[in-house]
Amino acid sequence: MTTVDQAPPPPMRLRELVFGAACAAAVRAAVRLGVADALDDTPMTVDDLAAAVKTEPHTLRRLLRALSCQGVFTEHADGTFAHTEMSRLLREDDPHSLRWIALWCTEPWTWNVWPLLDEAVRSGRNVFEDVYDREFFEYLNEAAPESAHVFNRAMTTSSEQSARDVARLLDLGDVSSVVDIGGGQGHVLASLLEKHPQLTGTLLDLPGVVENADPRLREGGALAGRVQVIAGDCRETIPVTADVYIIKNVLEWDDDSTRRALANVRAAARPGARVVVIENLVDDTPSMRFTTAMDLLLLLNVGGAKHTRQSMTDRLTAAGLVIGEISPVNAYLHAFECTVPG
Repeated sequence: MTTVDQAPPPPMRLRELVFGAACAAAVRAAVRLGVADALDDTPMTVDDLAAAVKTEPHTLRRLLRALSCQGVFTEHADGTFAHTEMSRLLREDDPHSLRWIALWCTEPWTWNVWPLLDEAVRSGRNVFEDVYDREFFEYLNEAAPESAHVFNRAMTTSSEQSARDVARLLDLGDVSSVVDIGGGQGHVLASLLEKHPQLTGTLLDLPGVVENADPRLREGGALAGRVQVIAGDCRETIPVTADVYIIKNVLEWDDDSTRRALANVRAAARPGARVVVIENLVDDTPSMRFTTAMDLLLLLNVGGAKHTRQSMTDRLTAAGLVIGEISPVNAYLHAFECTVPG
């Protein structure tokens, strides 16, 4: 039976850390093989699992044993394997599934840029363009359609799961209009409109994003009569006047892009308008191991950064916004409530 060591001594822990790539690769392999989907509520033998996912039993056992040591799957004394809370999150049908996030964080391009982290730290810029001779999103959309698909699914999953938390947090009962800036497919906006029947909303994002907007927001959708969908780049202009501006997981670019986006909010908004900025933080959060890792990945691929509470405060203040309450949305996100001054 495979057990999980909860508190290894420092030398063992460091050895585990430097083999972190093996752990990430094992999770990716399990997802691509469909192991979690093949394993239901009844424990299964390796032979039965191997037949279900079309692998060799002896190598599948090695994969499962490695994952079970991390708490992903568990091995019983009789040699069968069963689900854990973590392994269920790799299933396609789990309501809190992290399947696409797991794939996104281990896409092929990531293995080529991680070894250059020292160069990125030394220079302070992304190294992705050095490896692939093009900008990150250009590469995804033009040269890596499968990776672009994984990215879109991962972002959709993340947005759908956090949209309910955002709608639960924000009190919009006394406003009539809201715009979701860089709002992706509009899951947050749709959740807000469903909660507040008096609201009208605008979704603003790049053309290739909004053309795949949530069906509820598109023509014929349940919320279409209360929504306008605008294709555009918030770093160029924000052609919308509203009571509330929401900017979620957008201000992670280089400083100039962040400055331009916030300046465009100020230019578009009336005095007294609310600006709600929602971001992962790399401090003061239970998810620091995840957010600090994502912070390094942002440095590698786009030269961006996750924020500390102070760095986010500094940028919002520099944009001329008046910061009010800062509240946790969930274990991963914080909301900065701001107001446009008169």
